[in-house]
Parts: sequence; structure tokens; C-alpha cells
Amino acid sequence: MIHPNAAHNGYALASPSADTPYSDHQPQPIDDSERAAAADGHLASIEEKRRLWWRNAVVNVIFIGSWFLFATLLSVYNKWMFSPDHFGFPYPMFVTTFHMFIQFGLAAGLRYAFPRHFKPEARPGKGDYGRKVVPCAATTGLDIGFSNLSLKTVTLSFYTMCKSSSLIFVLIFAFLFRLEQFSLRLISVILLIVAGVVLMVATETHFVLGGFLLVITASALGGLRWSLTQILLKNKKMGMDNPAATLFWLSPVMGVTLLVVSAVIEQWWPVFSTPFFDGLGATAYTALYLLFPGVLAFCMVLSEFYILQRAGMLPMSIAGIAKEVTTISISAWLFGDELTPLNITGVAITVCGIILFTYHRYRKSIESTLPLDAHGNPVEEETTLSLTRVRLPRSSLEPLRRSAESPLADYDPVEGDGDPLLFSVGSDDEQDAEELRSIHSSKIRSERDGALRRSIESEDPWAGAGENGHLSVGG
Repeated sequence: MIHPNAAHNGYALASPSADTPYSDHQPQPIDDSERAAAADGHLASIEEKRRLWWRNAVVNVIFIGSWFLFATLLSVYNKWMFSPDHFGFPYPMFVTTFHMFIQFGLAAGLRYAFPRHFKPEARPGKGDYGRKVVPCAATTGLDIGFSNLSLKTVTLSFYTMCKSSSLIFVLIFAFLFRLEQFSLRLISVILLIVAGVVLMVATETHFVLGGFLLVITASALGGLRWSLTQILLKNKKMGMDNPAATLFWLSPVMGVTLLVVSAVIEQWWPVFSTPFFDGLGATAYTALYLLFPGVLAFCMVLSEFYILQRAGMLPMSIAGIAKEVTTISISAWLFGDELTPLNITGVAITVCGIILFTYHRYRKSIESTLPLDAHGNPVEEETTLSLTRVRLPRSSLEPLRRSAESPLADYDPVEGDGDPLLFSVGSDDEQDAEELRSIHSSKIRSERDGALRRSIESEDPWAGAGENGHLSVGG
């Protein structure tokens, strides 16, 4: 490696000092296992991609199943808790607010008990918290608030029909934030599912403009909420790439937002003068009944976040619709709930749409370019970037070798993508350094893309074809 003092012209390989934190503009350290994995890595074959797809599908189904379980238990419990014929607690949004603070406490407990798994070293700074975390949490609170407020003015069936538009907003925000690749086929499938959901719950109902606007606003906020949450779950620099950590940082702001919204909508402050809080015994009794659904909500949200992190918000939204289809079908089969021919048609269309979406995802996964390490596991994008930031092809180091006093005998370069910030540039030679960076970057990218194309075409001439028949390099 070239020492900073060894070059006369001001060029030197950047090397972080002990007191300098790593950032995007500095090379990341690479351990021996990453070097070995990178050296023996390869592009996944069609068979390997099928195997990985099914493995991921099984894990995702497990998380979706746990989400269904906890969501169903929570729904049944809430129905009992808020029903006047049973427990009869009159303030559902106040209870949801209480759940947010329970989730914060449970997430903090997980981070304390299992720091290796649930407490990343990084944490959001004040600026990131204000710009990224607070908007996501506030959007969640407003989504819940507007949804509950709309139910005061519209029927449940009308609410469900309007709320089905949330899938469209999810797709729009996924495109805007580049969480999904734009595809006419995908848009068609989503519209088919939305049409099926509308028919599935269609009944004769009275149209209320105010309630309609509230539901549509809640749907839009829901799409934005899940987009922002997915972005946070991918953010390792903020220490929020773990569902428990994300919930830990989000839940306080969500709780405060819901506290304000519920105070405006429900005006819950008289609750403390009701028999539910009449004396120490009644207060403890009520607190236990509030605590249990908070634990269920915590498990449900953790499952949601794992699905969101692994699969994305669009598959999670589709899974939610599959849950509704399952609930309606079981209710009709076991409890004799009446379904009109229009409702049955809607169920059939929705199921077809879900199958088409699953096939679309499978095909996209098989056609993508997937780099694997020496153990056959997918190479994470950030790991790949960190490897390329500190490794250069030998030819690109010739100008540095000529200008340095010491030889490069101990340097073992490997091809990378040429991060332009690999150099520490002196003020007198900044223009020359820029030329070196530009030449190196374009040359390596061209060689890399050519290698990927040749590898894909050798396995399957259609493996790299995108939606419009063009070759898609890099997934």
C-alpha cells in the first residue's frame, strides 16, 4: 500500500486513521473471509436462483403466517375488549396509543437482553431522526387516526372498498422512491387485484363525501408510511436495519402522534374517572387488559417489519389482501356468511391477481443477475461496494507506481468498480487525479457489464431479458 508521504505529486491511496470514523467517502475494512468469498464468487445459475427463491419464499411464508396469527388474535381480542356486551372499553385509539409505548418498552428490552442481534452499533443522529424517522412515525399515526375517524361517518363495507385503493398508493410510492422497477405488467396485476377487492366487498351503501376523502387520505398516508418504513429498514448507517431497532426509534413518535390525534377525535380524558380506573385494584386490572394486546401488537408489527425488510412493501400489501380473502372465505364456509355472486366473482379475481403477482415476482427473480459468494449465498450490495472501494486493477495503479517512492510489492489489487474517492488528492494535481478516476471508472464498468452479459447469455439467452425484452444487467 502506498503511504501518504510516499507520493511526491499528492496522490495516495486513502487509508482511514484510528480516530476517523468510516463513511461513504472512505474505504471500508475488509476481513479475510470477505476476500476469500469475493475471490471465489460467481453469478448464480438458473438452478441456484430457483433454489434461493424457494428458500426465501418458505421463510417469508413463515413470517406471513406469524403476522396472520398475531393479527387475527389481536382483532378477536379488540372485538371483545371494545364490545359493549363484553369488556366495553370505549376508547380504541387511546388503547392503540398505549400499545405504541408498550412496543417501545418491549423493543428496548430486546435490545438490552440481546444486543448482538437487536442493537446495531450505529444510531440515527439528530438530523436524520428529524428528517427521516419523525416523518415516518407521524405518517403512521395520521394513517391510523384518519382511518378511525372515517369509520365514524361511513359503513365498514364502504370503508373496505375505498381502503383497497391503498394498494395503488403503495405502488405509486414504490415507483417514486424507486423501491420497485416500473412495469406495465405489474401495474396491470395490481389494478386487477384492486378491482377484485372492490367486487369482493361490494354492497349497496350510501356515499359520504367527507368519509370518502378521509379514507382516501388514510390510504395515501398508508402507502407513504410503508415506503418510508422500508427505506429505514434498509439503512445500516442509521442502525435501523433491524426490525426491533426500527420499532424502538419509531414507536415513541408514533405514540405521541396518536396521543394528539386520539385526544382530538375521541376526547378520552374522562376515561380516568370511569370505573375502569376507580381505585388501585381496578386500575391494575384494566392495565393488564391493555398490556396483553400490546404484546400481541408488538409481535404483529415485528412480523410486518421482517416481511417488509425481506420482501418489500408491495408483497406485504398483497399478503394483507390474501389474509382478507382467507378471512372472508372461512367466514362463508364455517359461519355461513352470505356472499353474493358479485362477491364470489371478486374473490376469484383477487385470487387470480395474487397468483399472477407471485408469478411476476418469481420470473423477475429468475431473470435477474445474482452474484453469489463462495458459500453460495447472495452477496449483499453494501459488501460488494466496500470490496470495490479498496481494490483496484493493477493497470490503473501504473501512474501511482511511477510517482511513488516505494514499490507496490505488498499490494494485491483485485478488479472493482472504481470508486472516485479512493484517492487523497493534493491541491496542485486535482485535475490529473480527476482524469485518472474518470478513465478507471468507465473502463472497469464497461468490463464488468460485458462479463455479466456473457455469463448470462452462456446460461440462458433469455435469462437477462427485462420486461421489454432488453438485457438487464445488475438486477
